[in-house]
Amino acid sequence: MKKLCGIDEAGRGPLAGPLVMAGVILHRPVEGLTDSKKLTEKRRERLFATIVENAAFHIVTFDASAIDERGISACLRQGLEEIMATLPADGYLFDGNTTFGIPGLECRVKADLDVPQVSAASILAKVTRDRIMVEMGKRYPRYGFEKHKGYGTNTHIEAIRLHGYCPIHRRSFRIKTLEQPSFDF
Repeated sequence: MKKLCGIDEAGRGPLAGPLVMAGVILHRPVEGLTDSKKLTEKRRERLFATIVENAAFHIVTFDASAIDERGISACLRQGLEEIMATLPADGYLFDGNTTFGIPGLECRVKADLDVPQVSAASILAKVTRDRIMVEMGKRYPRYGFEKHKGYGTNTHIEAIRLHGYCPIHRRSFRIKTLEQPSFDF
């Protein structure tokens, strides 16, 4: 039987917080796996524990400063390479549309919906990132990270407008509604 390592990420697009990537090799089937975004928070938390008990896994995080310094694509590539070096498998499948030129890596859009290993990776990445953002909400209470998880909601953008950026904001991510209009005459 071929051993597949499923890989997914959470936090590619938010304005704040880390990028979290997970790789998972399931030792036994886990019931109820699908894309983490299709599950309730409570269900994701339960599945997280079940996945951890029934799999080999590796989780990689990149904080906002790493994303700003290297760029999101370089972080994704580094995370993929680290997961592949850490979890020996017969094949590696990444949820997405690019392999970043990494030999031995396959990609497929929406693999997190129906490939159990990728679904499991999706859940581990999302739960890990959500837990970090809840903690960041306690550290930086003016921003509401525990609610919007760092995504560009109106509430979050208004908090940035009022309080400026905090250390976990990605300075390299442009927020059009906060940019000053330029007038060229």
